[in-house]
Amino acid sequence: MSRKNPRGTSARAKSVTSKIPGVLLAGGLARRMGGGDKPMRTIAGRTILDRVIARLAPQCDGLILNANGDPARFAAFGLPVVADSVADFPGPLAGILAALDWAAANRPDVSFVLSAAADCPFLPRDLVSRLYGAVEAENAELAVAASDGQSHPVVGLWSVSLREQLRHALVVEDIRKIDRWTARYRLATVTWPVTPLDPFFNANTMDDIAEAERLAALDGG
Repeated sequence: MSRKNPRGTSARAKSVTSKIPGVLLAGGLARRMGGGDKPMRTIAGRTILDRVIARLAPQCDGLILNANGDPARFAAFGLPVVADSVADFPGPLAGILAALDWAAANRPDVSFVLSAAADCPFLPRDLVSRLYGAVEAENAELAVAASDGQSHPVVGLWSVSLREQLRHALVVEDIRKIDRWTARYRLATVTWPVTPLDPFFNANTMDDIAEAERLAALDGG
């Protein structure tokens, strides 16, 4: 279902994208970094989470943070913190479900929620507009980002109307892989260039943090 999408968006798309909240997924356990919160690591003097917020806040109609444990550790960022509603850290689909439930309860005016990994410091500045433009152009129910021949299913646009289907998939069917669930729906895939850097670079290891320091200079801060 992947195909190249135009960068432009219609007037309707611009109207809808102005009402799309975003969720930053920070529920991972960061085992490859020895535990702790990856988004709180620092790159060129700024936390990764601060960089993610700076990228997405201008594109989204409000942001929330999906994280488990004590929410007070994120208090300085001033975002609502929503924990998984499904136990035992079942992965990013649980965070997406938590965000869709939050939107249904707190933002009944919205139809879509953007998700992004909270450890991706260089996200595109046209992420929301291009994802929604693809949903509209392809009559899709979901959209995900891609770069360099690889899909990034954690970075996507999700219909609030699918939240009960997602809950059933997680709780009853024990589905954990995003790709397995999205395969059931009309999915648009939008590809971004990787020069001067891959906008979906994420920091999984301490070596990645060192690489991110180099990329931050290319990114212009």
